[in-house]
Amino acid sequence: MEELVRVPAEVRERFAVRFGAGVGRWCDELPLLVRELAGQWGLEVVAAGGGGTSRVFRCVRGGEAVWLKLTPEPAIARAEAEALRHWAATPSVVALLAADLPAGALLLADVRPGTTLRQRGWNLPEVASLLRDLRVPAAPGADSVPQPEAGSVLRPLADRVGFLLDLAERRGRPVPAGQRAAALELASGGPVGLVHGDLHPSNVLAGPGGRPVAIDPRPCWGDPDFDAIDWALAGVADRAGLERRVADLAALVPGLSADRLSAWCLALSALTADPLPS
Repeated sequence: MEELVRVPAEVRERFAVRFGAGVGRWCDELPLLVRELAGQWGLEVVAAGGGGTSRVFRCVRGGEAVWLKLTPEPAIARAEAEALRHWAATPSVVALLAADLPAGALLLADVRPGTTLRQRGWNLPEVASLLRDLRVPAAPGADSVPQPEAGSVLRPLADRVGFLLDLAERRGRPVPAGQRAAALELASGGPVGLVHGDLHPSNVLAGPGGRPVAIDPRPCWGDPDFDAIDWALAGVADRAGLERRVADLAALVPGLSADRLSAWCLALSALTADPLPS
């Protein structure tokens, strides 16, 4: 296990850019933390990976696959845990099995077969079903999007949008001033619900029976239409194509505003994997 839990040099460099030079100590101490959590939760670590803000370990517990996710910034784990608990009643979001939030650690259920929708492909009705489930938790009596509650650690959508715009600037992909202003205005108004915040085809897995299952939220409170941006823009060739896609989504997802989604897409197209041609 020792080699698996060691943080590679390229990951250390990426984390240093994201979290600062002090993250090196966290990287040094991660093997010990993984061993402690493996003992606490009865895990056997079998593989390692991760993204821009975490290390993720595929584990076996009681003969079943589970995922141990750790981040140097406990606030990220707290936010994800809060959102996953809000969505606990829907099978369209990965299940949270356990958490050690001061340690920045989450234990997540496995999703099978687990192919991302970017790899497998997707269709609009199944994406619409996912968007509906994120808006309305599958719980008795639930008839609206979950709302902020006292003690929530989630930030407003405006903070998330501002972060994405600033990140694009640092990466040499600045958004024109007019589009930036439009995005921030949209983020500061409109309906308020629980937003996944990073819902694109690489963060949705094929689950049992082909059901899409969302993973890796960057959750916040704001306009739920934000989560439809990547799906509205994917593969469209022009403004007319965008308007058709938006209209189709609005017809399939109750509460989704075609006008607001179109405005979101025009403001943030440059940030997506499939930017709208100018």
